Amino acid sequence: MSHPQAILATVAMIASIVLSATAGDILTASAMRQIGDLDLIRAKSGLFGAAAAVVTNGRFGLGVVCLALSFFSLLFAFSHRDLSLIGPAATSLTFVTNALAAKFFLRENVDHRRWTAAIFVCVGVALLAF
Repeated sequence: MSHPQAILATVAMIASIVLSATAGDILTASAMRQIGDLDLIRAKSGLFGAAAAVVTNGRFGLGVVCLALSFFSLLFAFSHRDLSLIGPAATSLTFVTNALAAKFFLRENVDHRRWTAAIFVCVGVALLAF
């Protein structure tokens, strides 16, 4: 594989990991907000009722599928590229995309400290890549 193709493949692998992990995190967080307080459900319906409330939620199921896809994408990337780049880049960029997605999809208040941290993360990933 030529150098530009190798770079493109690495970027695609990292993007696959980051996007599927972020989708999984946002979907599961949204599902848990939709389900509500599990302690209250457990008090009313028991442990199996609380588990059923989670497992039968479609958004939660889709989130788990996305997280599994992220995990297997990570394994694939580790088998084809350097751990020293894939691991830190995927983890840190997921932090950045989670902050963005939490702000826009979950309407969370993301303060200036998290945005500052996200900028430092991007700079760190750029230093790793070059």
